[in-house]
Amino acid sequence: MRIANIDNRAALVVGEPGDERAVDIATLSDGRFGPGLSALYSSWDEVRVWAAEVVVASLPATAIDRARLGAPSPVPRQVFAVGLNYHDHAAESGFESPTHLPPVFTKYVSSFSGPDTEVTIPADGNVDWEVELVVIIGREAHRIDEADAWSHVAGLTVGQDISERISQLRGPAPQFGLGKSFPGFTPQGPWLVTPDEFDNPDDLELGCMIDGEEVQKGRTCELIFPVPSLIAALSQTVTLYPGDVIFTGTPAGVGVGQSPQRFLQPGESLDSWIEGIGELRQRFVAESGNKKACRDADRKSHHRPHRV
Repeated sequence: MRIANIDNRAALVVGEPGDERAVDIATLSDGRFGPGLSALYSSWDEVRVWAAEVVVASLPATAIDRARLGAPSPVPRQVFAVGLNYHDHAAESGFESPTHLPPVFTKYVSSFSGPDTEVTIPADGNVDWEVELVVIIGREAHRIDEADAWSHVAGLTVGQDISERISQLRGPAPQFGLGKSFPGFTPQGPWLVTPDEFDNPDDLELGCMIDGEEVQKGRTCELIFPVPSLIAALSQTVTLYPGDVIFTGTPAGVGVGQSPQRFLQPGESLDSWIEGIGELRQRFVAESGNKKACRDADRKSHHRPHRV
């Protein structure tokens, strides 16, 4: 099953890759499910049973306008992002591979977007790319075992953990969440794909390219902590809720790890993909002069000495 967010309404995606079409779930279910994505995840077990009984050939499907697609879980209660979860990426970042649990931080929902977007590069920013497999939770999970983890997953999607490295890494301590949460820095999609759609959901190819040049390529079987391990480990501390989003980590090939370092420039396009799910397409533009002037003025105001 594939689920899309079309204008903040849940839609069942049907058809072959390249010829996908959509059916509004609230309409199809006579209002039983939806119309929003949050309502869908809160009834996920019932949705799966209902969807298994739907006769696909009889569905009144319509063409999908990718410009109308949003993130498959647009307003999660919690967003988890995992770092250093591939050996080669840990090495290029100057760290040893984690042995207990990788570093976990958050990305803020205000940075969420759909799969095809225009992203503004902040003035004086070094904007980097990180393609990632994203997990969306379908059932509440607390202190579960790895063996049960996949049963708590609604589905998988493609994500980009776009990162502004200057604000992320400057002291006195790193600002991971803020540096990775500028507007448009968390594109996801094009839709959610349930685990049963894959021959092996633990082994999917992922990658991205800039203007046609491949910069990242890997397989999720190379994750140090695969999806079941991450879900089980997170659930030992927090309760995972339906609709929660987990970015599972990025393979090697990010710009900050290259020599010389490379960052995204205005006019460049970033295409990201995961096998069996689909693609993201981001185009980058420069910050406008007015916005830059406001940001510069704001910086100066924060550096004025206090009068006593």
